[in-house]
Amino acid sequence: MIRRIVLGAVLVLFICGVTLALSRMRPAAPPVDRATVWSDEVKRGAMLRDVHGTGTLVPEDIRWIPAQTDSHVDRIVIRPSEKVLRPDSIILELSDPQLQRDTLDAEYQLKAAEADYANLRVQVNSELMNQKAAEAGVRSDYEQAKIQHEVDEKLAKEGIGSEVNERLSRVREQQLAIRVQLEGERTRVATDSADARLAAQQAHVEQQKALYQLKRSQMDALHVRAGINGVLQLVSVEEGQRVTQGTNLARVADPKKLKAEIKIAETQAKDILNGQKATIDTRNGVVDGHVMRIDPAVQNGTVTVDVAIDGPLPLGARPDLSVDGVIEIENLKNVLYVGRPVHGAADSMVSLFKLTRDGSEAERVTVKLGRSSVNSIEIRDGLQVGDRVILSDMSQWDKYDRIRLN
Repeated sequence: MIRRIVLGAVLVLFICGVTLALSRMRPAAPPVDRATVWSDEVKRGAMLRDVHGTGTLVPEDIRWIPAQTDSHVDRIVIRPSEKVLRPDSIILELSDPQLQRDTLDAEYQLKAAEADYANLRVQVNSELMNQKAAEAGVRSDYEQAKIQHEVDEKLAKEGIGSEVNERLSRVREQQLAIRVQLEGERTRVATDSADARLAAQQAHVEQQKALYQLKRSQMDALHVRAGINGVLQLVSVEEGQRVTQGTNLARVADPKKLKAEIKIAETQAKDILNGQKATIDTRNGVVDGHVMRIDPAVQNGTVTVDVAIDGPLPLGARPDLSVDGVIEIENLKNVLYVGRPVHGAADSMVSLFKLTRDGSEAERVTVKLGRSSVNSIEIRDGLQVGDRVILSDMSQWDKYDRIRLN
């Protein structure tokens, strides 16, 4: 009995010890094929911060040609993809009978206004000459009366002439002096009136001339011209079609001057500034450029950034060609950084698997991330220089804190 009790107690103690040991053991780490994951080593130094986007090459100079009036498409002279050798090259020929009649009416109205102006100028000149003649006549009478008064006054003082004649000549002189003044005022008023009437008629002539020039320019616009040298990219109408005023008829672009329109995610576009360096990959070569414009609006979660091309474009570069663009934001000095994880966003906390020294296992650690780039990201806390972390997608191992690499 004592032996059984002792054996039972020993057995119980053994089972308890095994259970305690097993409870303190770490769970078995799941195996992961080393070839299916990729890792990177934490480094300290300079990190080039940049953003990446995709886009297309577009011409810098694009000319849309609208219809100036309601008209009819008679003939398409140049077809799309053909070169436009001169700015005055005719692309389309339009017609508008109503505009032709309006232009003819405007021309005759202009000629009538010019004839009325010429007739009015002759008329006011004649009236002004009559008024000046009348003023000259009154002034002549005044000078004669003045001389006569002087004579009568002298004779009266010498006792030869009568005092009555002297008084009569003085009154006549005074009356004619007043008439001279009035005629002078009348001449000035007539001159101002003539100028005003001529100015009014001249304004009418200018109005009719402007109307005629407008109609004439609209008539000239029926011969739709390119406006620039380049390539005719699009003709949006067909022969025989009726178009309204403002309808876009054609598009001409200069293929020699291209820029890149890059779509950047709105979360990465906040630090982009005009003048920053950029590189454009046309898949047939890489060219340098710089940011020339940033679209203030967000469309479909992206911001459009225009990049000017600084160097010669590679062969095969043409409008609407798909390209990749990388814009350099800043060059960070003496920072801790690592390759960018799959799910690593800037200024966030993430869980990464850090490899052990021998590289046989990886343990989960919490890492605080900072500023990001296309291929790298800043480490603010959680890792040190020389640590290796797994950057690939490890979401299927989220419930494990440790994995074994085979």
